[in-house]
Amino acid sequence: MSRWYIIHAYSGFENKVRDQIVSDAARLGLEGMVEAVEVPTEKVTEVRRGKKVQSERKFFPGYVLAKLEMNDQVYHLVKNTPKVTGFLGSSGKPQPISEAEAARILNTKAEADAAAPKAKKKANFEIGDSVKVLDGPFASFSGLVEEIDYEKSRVKVSVSIFGRATPVELDFEQVEKTK
Repeated sequence: MSRWYIIHAYSGFENKVRDQIVSDAARLGLEGMVEAVEVPTEKVTEVRRGKKVQSERKFFPGYVLAKLEMNDQVYHLVKNTPKVTGFLGSSGKPQPISEAEAARILNTKAEADAAAPKAKKKANFEIGDSVKVLDGPFASFSGLVEEIDYEKSRVKVSVSIFGRATPVELDFEQVEKTK
């Protein structure tokens, strides 16, 4: 019976570890025992140098999920894969995670993939932070963050116009935190 296991790999090499496990399983005729190997990721929209950039971010850097039918051959296949430090579990024994936990992790990944056009946008600032407006009618103005609406990806910034503090509502992409 196949169960989900978490493999610990060098951070940044998760995709190479996934590809290596799949190709080694095929080479050794163990593909029936290695059902799936996944690197949980999500798509996020970030602002870099004033431009919206969609990038993929790893959910659990340094970890790979694998649905394996565990036996000595599969254990050694995974353990001897370059850039793998071992399995998650106590006393060196692989500890399977529940089907529900694996589904939660992978559904979060699937939801992020399904919502790609409206991917989660993260705010790189908090209430009270000083920010600079990047575009729109208030470009180059500076102000303080008053409110953050994560649902709508909007932020209310208090900017000084003609010496008066004026609240302005902007998208996350339109502002950047000043140092």
